[in-house]
Amino acid sequence: MPDFKFVHAADLHLDSPLLGLAGKSADFAARIEAASREAFDNLVELAIAEGCRFLLLAGDIFDGDLRNFQTGLYFVEGMRRLGEAGIDVLMILGNHDSQNRFADKLSMTQNVHVFPKAAATSRSINDVGVTVHGRSYPRWDLSEDIARDYPPATAGTLNIGLLHTACAGSEGDHARYAPCTPEQLANHGYDYWALGHVHERAILSEHPHIVYPGNLQGRHARETGPKGAMLVTVEDGRIATVEHRALDVVRWHAASFDACAHDDQTEMLTALRDDLAQVADTADGRPVALRLTILGATPLHPHLTLNRAALREDIETLLATLSGDHWLEKLVLATTLPPAADIFDPSIGGRLAAEIDRLAGERVEETLEARLAEIRAKLPAGAHADAFIEQMRSDIPTRAAELARSLVSEVGHAAD
Repeated sequence: MPDFKFVHAADLHLDSPLLGLAGKSADFAARIEAASREAFDNLVELAIAEGCRFLLLAGDIFDGDLRNFQTGLYFVEGMRRLGEAGIDVLMILGNHDSQNRFADKLSMTQNVHVFPKAAATSRSINDVGVTVHGRSYPRWDLSEDIARDYPPATAGTLNIGLLHTACAGSEGDHARYAPCTPEQLANHGYDYWALGHVHERAILSEHPHIVYPGNLQGRHARETGPKGAMLVTVEDGRIATVEHRALDVVRWHAASFDACAHDDQTEMLTALRDDLAQVADTADGRPVALRLTILGATPLHPHLTLNRAALREDIETLLATLSGDHWLEKLVLATTLPPAADIFDPSIGGRLAAEIDRLAGERVEETLEARLAEIRAKLPAGAHADAFIEQMRSDIPTRAAELARSLVSEVGHAAD
């Protein structure tokens, strides 16, 4: 059989919003609104440029109950381009696709095969000696282990399993849909398992290969780093190489800066700029949505706490001086005072700080609970709403006390 290449991608989530951007920077959000489509175009171009024989899509092509039918037409147009290049597409529908109203109603081009929902089936690509096995989700909340019912390997061919799953040990925060284990997949007799659902790329096994390509485009601040697809080379009927190709259009990045060595804000910002320049270099010319955490014990802590808005503006100015398009998605201020500042101070300022600590645990609670009850009534029911309320209950008293202590500290310095 001839040597050939194929691309394995998953979790395209076409037209999914990049969460956290639209509500905080309408200008930046507008510039990258089409990020998922552009990443999809990059996927199509990769398969064509590399002369691939076929493309595997392991589910979640669309994003939940997205009602824009134009999204589906855009996908079909990409499939047509692949067909004109002689590239077959074999795909399954994942949990998000099963929630979508048009995902299984689109009229696909002849080069596209969508595996059925009722049971796992097989599809042969005879000219390169490949058999692909797969099954689409019959419903979004699929909790059964469907991999165990996949057909046995076809003798004399390269066998590929196409599966949307939360494979044990890799699921992270993802829902436990179609659960299975790496050992189970390795023992099934296939040469390559093309997985989807988990958005972090990972090679769980080699020979047989069990692979998550990750999603095509990061959608929020927890989906950091390069995103894309796997380019697989087959030689002499065996998997020879599995290479990740970055196809994302916007790069999410989380960075930390330790301010403990600085007692002058100008010097701190100069050092911070050097760190941010390195972040920009890792994006390969892509726009960067940055979540920055400033931490460490520093005498600057009170000033930074009281002037958080001005600090953000200073950092945004630093980013504007760097080459490329960068946006501060969120600034997390996690600095503290140096340990010596925690020793009891008998002065007026010290006694005020001690009283603030006491009140933070008493007087704030009643008012806080009343406000949280108002917020809770406006939120939809569910575990996410409960977790949000608990986070606010934990954070607000601490933040209020920290702000008050910083104010006392700043006033004390001004009086000296």
